[in-house]
Amino acid sequence: MEKLVYLLWERPSIDPSELRKEFLEDLAPRLLALDPHALQMDIDDEHAQMQSMVPVPADELPVRACVSIWLDAHDERAPFEEVLADAGVRRAGYLVTESMYREYGGNAHAAVRDWPDGTRSPGIVTLTIFDKPAGTDDETFYGHWYSHQSPMSEAMQPRARYVRNTVVRALTPGAPRYRAIVEESWPTIEHVTNLHTFFGATTNEELGENIRVMLDSTKLLYDPATMRNYPLSEYILKS
Repeated sequence: MEKLVYLLWERPSIDPSELRKEFLEDLAPRLLALDPHALQMDIDDEHAQMQSMVPVPADELPVRACVSIWLDAHDERAPFEEVLADAGVRRAGYLVTESMYREYGGNAHAAVRDWPDGTRSPGIVTLTIFDKPAGTDDETFYGHWYSHQSPMSEAMQPRARYVRNTVVRALTPGAPRYRAIVEESWPTIEHVTNLHTFFGATTNEELGENIRVMLDSTKLLYDPATMRNYPLSEYILKS
C-alpha cells in the first residue's frame, strides 16, 4: 500500500466555511466512492483560524488543504486526481513514506482516538512542509530528523499526534521540491499560541533555553526559504 499527499493552494479570500463545504460535501464523497484504503483531509476551515508562527509571504498563495489518500499502488491515482483537478488555484501531489511517530493516545497529551470517521478531530493540526538545507546529504538530513529532531521535540512539546511524511518523489508536473510534509496535532489552539505551553516551559528562563534547543536543531533540519507552516482542521474520513 502507498500513501499519496496532495497540497492545494487557494485564494485567501475564499471563506473558510465554504472551503470546508467544498472539500467535505463535494470532493470527499467523490473520493470515497473510488474506494481508497484510507482518506484524510486537513482543511483551513472556520475552526482553524489562527496566525501561523511562520506567516506566508504576502506575495504567495497559502496551502489551504492537504488531502492524503492510501492506495494499493500510486499507478491507480488518475481517477483521484481527476476529482481534485479543479480544487484550489494549483495542486501538487507527492508519493510519501509515512512514519506514525506518535498516534493519538501514545503519550500523556491526548487520549486514544474515539471519534468516528468523518468527524473533525479535536484541537488543531499544524502542517509543515520543507526541503532539506542546501548542501546537506540525505544521510545527514534523515539521520538528524529521525534520530534527533523527532525525539527531542516529542520530549519537549505537548503534541497529541505526529505524522512524518517523507517525500519519495513528486507525482504531478511542476510540484515544488519538498523532502518533508509533517502533520502535528495539538490538543487545543492554546497549545500552539501560548509559547510556554508550546515549548514545554514553566518559566521564562526555561522557555529561552527550550527555544534555543529547538532553533539549534531546526537550522540543521530545513531550508528556511522552503519551510511553510499552516494551521488546519483534521478530518479522518476513512481509516
